[in-house]
Amino acid sequence: MKNKKILLTGGAGFIGSQLCTELSEDNEILIYDSFKRNAIKNTALAGKKNVTLVKGDILDFLFLKKVVDKFKPDIIIHLAAIAGIDTVIKEPVNTMKVNMIGTFNILEAVKEYSNSIERFIDFSTSEVFGVYAYKVNESSTTNLAPVGEARWTYSVSKLAAEHLTNSYYKEYGLKTVTVRPFNIYGPGQVGEGAIHEFVARAIKNETIKVHGDGDQIRSWCYIDDFIDGIKLCLQNDKAIGNSFNIGNPKGTITIGMLAQLVKQVANSKSQIIYVPKNYEDVELRVPSIEKAVKLLGFSPKYDLMKGLNKTIEWYRRMKDD
Repeated sequence: MKNKKILLTGGAGFIGSQLCTELSEDNEILIYDSFKRNAIKNTALAGKKNVTLVKGDILDFLFLKKVVDKFKPDIIIHLAAIAGIDTVIKEPVNTMKVNMIGTFNILEAVKEYSNSIERFIDFSTSEVFGVYAYKVNESSTTNLAPVGEARWTYSVSKLAAEHLTNSYYKEYGLKTVTVRPFNIYGPGQVGEGAIHEFVARAIKNETIKVHGDGDQIRSWCYIDDFIDGIKLCLQNDKAIGNSFNIGNPKGTITIGMLAQLVKQVANSKSQIIYVPKNYEDVELRVPSIEKAVKLLGFSPKYDLMKGLNKTIEWYRRMKDD
């Protein structure tokens, strides 16, 4: 993909910055972000002539619209969201506003360009499948979850955004694709991800904290594999109007075993302790990626050991710098 104008909302985050690094080789990039989380500092993006950084709130429709009209993007990748369990529990109202109204704002801002926009990628979440999600596929029942538990404001708001995005495809012909990331990790991660937390502590020989009994099951997908999945969504017309689980079922492990594995791979002296959790948790999350495999040719290449080795190497390098 070359010579495209690509606008990324929330592009300064972990996934966004890695995606921009890849796409900025041959395209013009505009990152629209509040910069509350900034992974761009770990990249060379800020110094590139073909990369523009715009500080803006996804809830500020008038400013967002002005930026869209001036840039006239060929492709929109919508990553802007409130995420991370601690943040979501503290800010349930803002979570729903940013994830729902923010998605509406960017869809409205580009609606008049529906015929010329080549792709609108909406980032959802694997959490739409609820507490127990084993080999769930894109047509599996999504879970609205009980009202009153702040954690579910995230999944419900993301699910609403999915419906909204698909509605713009059906009603206005906007070429939309929804992706549901399943536990992405790797170099450059910021925020509250378990691997990020475990690795950061392991390389300093600090205590690694596992919340609950450590029996929660996750499937971990290395960032390079995930970005390959996004590129396939951008390049393959079969993706339009569809949603895709993007993850790696072969990277499945309990959280307790993950802590042990990180400690082993990092050759760390960290102590692993188990602490109570004060929030509702997802106990089981393993995707089926058959749709992405068959329709897009998606094929994850990194097993968990290979991905952890590369991740730990990067964190050590950053620590030494």
